[in-house]
Amino acid sequence: MSTVLAIDQGTSGTKAIVVDGDGGVLGIAEHPVRPAYLPGGGVEQDPGELLASVLDAGRQAVARAGVRIDAVTLANQGETVLAWDPATGEPLSQAIVWQDRRSEGICAELAGSGERIAGTTGLILDPYFSAPKMAWLRRNVTSQGVVTTSDSWIVHHLTGEFVTDVSTAGRSLVTRLDDAEWDAELLGLFGLGEERLPRIVSCDEVVGRTAAFGGRIPVAGLVVDQQAALLAENCLRVGDAKCTFGTGAFLLANTGTSAARSTAGLAASVAWRVRGETSYCFDGQVYTAASAVRWMQDLGFVRTAADLDTVAAPDSEGVLCVPALAGLAAPWWRPDAKAAFTGMTLSTGPGHLVLAVLQGIAAQVAEVGGLVATDLGQPLTTLRVDGGLTRSRVLMQAVADLTRIPIDVYPSQHATPLGAVALARASLDPSLSLEDAVDPWEPSTTYEPRWSADRAADFRSRWGEAVAAALTREGER
Repeated sequence: MSTVLAIDQGTSGTKAIVVDGDGGVLGIAEHPVRPAYLPGGGVEQDPGELLASVLDAGRQAVARAGVRIDAVTLANQGETVLAWDPATGEPLSQAIVWQDRRSEGICAELAGSGERIAGTTGLILDPYFSAPKMAWLRRNVTSQGVVTTSDSWIVHHLTGEFVTDVSTAGRSLVTRLDDAEWDAELLGLFGLGEERLPRIVSCDEVVGRTAAFGGRIPVAGLVVDQQAALLAENCLRVGDAKCTFGTGAFLLANTGTSAARSTAGLAASVAWRVRGETSYCFDGQVYTAASAVRWMQDLGFVRTAADLDTVAAPDSEGVLCVPALAGLAAPWWRPDAKAAFTGMTLSTGPGHLVLAVLQGIAAQVAEVGGLVATDLGQPLTTLRVDGGLTRSRVLMQAVADLTRIPIDVYPSQHATPLGAVALARASLDPSLSLEDAVDPWEPSTTYEPRWSADRAADFRSRWGEAVAAALTREGER
């Protein structure tokens, strides 16, 4: 199989890896990108820094690999948007990150259309998705150029093309779930009816060529980062589920080739379109995971994420945390939610607070897992996990204890780019099945539940009461 340069452009950084036909990683480079967290819920990135990180990381990975590259593939953040000039490629705004909440007012204006939007798109009307942020940019920043997700801008710089892939388009609130095409009526609702929009391409399509990394290399296999990880972890059958622990935590479950809608408040999205067939997934989000850890670092509770397990107390002694530092997603969908600690006393120390934050993240994952099981009509039997925070034994054990299922840790820190590699392989070789394009793997560690069912249920009940209290206080303001 082909040698692929895979670029994972994420919230906190860009990773580039070169993978050979046997799945071996020949070269890797990473460039951090730190978002700016603004008053009023704003989260922005410098587009120039994003593009430079893509080019620099890609070139360094290729140089370190020292081999000829057959294809370049890109996994992207999914819902981060910016305005830019299609003639010059110059940005006309900052990149508005998926965590940004400044379009809450736009969503409130459209609340009466929420049911229609959900029925058409499979998504909940929320600032998390692309269209509200695109509309916010048009109202508050610029009416010039085009406004798109960040992948279209990056791919334009690489190839000159104006495209977005089907999984990214499906995260916008303005595409139809059933056929994954732009919907004129929904675009009009958001005031985007006159916008020039990118062509929606399949995930196994060669979209152009780039000279950015040497030669004229095909660019192929475009996909959203979370769907890429779902593929890398071999979640190809209905009910297979994974959770990625990055800036946020994202639990996705394969729902097959039928465009089912969630009845439990989850997002229903396109997973990928390959060989003309569209696969779908249910998707639940925890907005703050590694970003909550970074918050604890900034407060001095831990020096680095590697300190979590040594600092965390063996028992929280009744301290609970609702880590809603950027609002709450499914099943609450409360962008206005704020973080809260409860149960503190004069004996509470940093270790109790660190453990409470980790258990709060795990509790949200367990809630999402329960919603997925409700929608699927069957319980999850295992959960596959990836991302930097899987290094925390305390967090992973908490996830196992609260979900009450085994947690299989993906053996590589590169799930997202490896999923994109599989799609690039499928793009270059039409005879290759998607299953054969994915590298096989075995878990590096499996965490089995240690808590009894009663203890887990008691914790989740008390934690749920803490969430309800926090939301009530916020609603009374």
